[in-house]
Amino acid sequence: MLPPADELPDVLLDLAVPHEDINDLVALRGRLMGDPEARWLLDRSVEATVRDMGKADAGPEYAPLPAELGALGSCFYVFVFVAALPYVRAYHRTRGIPDDTSRRTLADLGRHMAVHRRARGGPGLLYPSWNSLHFRGELYQLGRLQFQRAVLGKRMGGTVAAAGHSASRGDPCLNLHITDFRGPLSPEACDRSMELAQEFFARHFPEERYETAVCHSWLLDPQLKRYLPADSNIVRFQERFRQADGYGREPDDSTPVAFVFGDSDLPVAELPGRTRVERAVGDHLRAGGHWYGGHGWFPL
Repeated sequence: MLPPADELPDVLLDLAVPHEDINDLVALRGRLMGDPEARWLLDRSVEATVRDMGKADAGPEYAPLPAELGALGSCFYVFVFVAALPYVRAYHRTRGIPDDTSRRTLADLGRHMAVHRRARGGPGLLYPSWNSLHFRGELYQLGRLQFQRAVLGKRMGGTVAAAGHSASRGDPCLNLHITDFRGPLSPEACDRSMELAQEFFARHFPEERYETAVCHSWLLDPQLKRYLPADSNIVRFQERFRQADGYGREPDDSTPVAFVFGDSDLPVAELPGRTRVERAVGDHLRAGGHWYGGHGWFPL
C-alpha cells in the first residue's frame, strides 16, 4: 500500500528523489489510486518484486507500459518501489544491515530518476528492472561501488575455474557496478569499497562464501586504453580485473553514449568533448569504431 499523499513527499525525499519530481509524483498518486486497473497492476507488481526477497538472480522483468499513459506510465514503477519499501527495510533488519547502508542503497532510486530527467526532461525511470535489485535485497551501495549478490554463470564460471581459481560455475560472486553522480572512480575510493564489501558480506551474509568479484561493463573495454593515460582512474580500474574469455563481440555503442552523455539517442556527430572520456567515446565512434562490453574478474 502506498503512503498517504501528505506523507509521500517525506518517503520520496528519503529515497533521494529529485525535489522537482515530488509534486508530480504526489499528483500522480491520486490518479493511480483512482484507477482500478492501475491499482491491480500495482498490487501484482509489488507482489512479484517482493516474492523471493533476498534470493539472488530471481528478480522480475517489468514490462514497459503503453506510451499513452504518459507520466503515469513513466513513473509507475517508482510507486511499485515505494510500496515495496517496507518489505525490503524489514528484510534488511532481519540481516542486521545498518540503517545508513540501507538508506544509501535504496536512495539509488532517486539517482536513477535524476538520470531519467537528464535524458528525457521529466520524472520516470529508464530501466525499472534494474532498481528491483535494490528493493529485493540483492544489491548494496558500499562506498563508491555497488555490489550485487550473484552466482557465476557458465562462461565466467568456466573462465575462473580454468584459471585455477577455487570457485566455478554456480558459486556465489559479487558483481560490481559503477554508478554516476558519486565522484571520481579513484583507486582509493575503490579500495575502500572493496574493504567495506568484504566486511559487509561476511557479517550480514555469513552463509554465502564470496571468493570472486566480477564486472560486466563497457568501462572494461580494452580500447579505452588507446585514449586514456595509464594513470587514469578508468584504466586503473580495468587493471584490477582479469579479462574473461568466451563472450561474444557484439557492438554496444549506445551504452557508453548513455552513461557518458546521459542520452543514448544523441547524434554521434554532436557529442561534446569536454572531458577525456567524452572525447574518447565520441572520437572513437566518429572514426567508425565501435564499443563493446567488457567482462572481467578477480579473486577475493
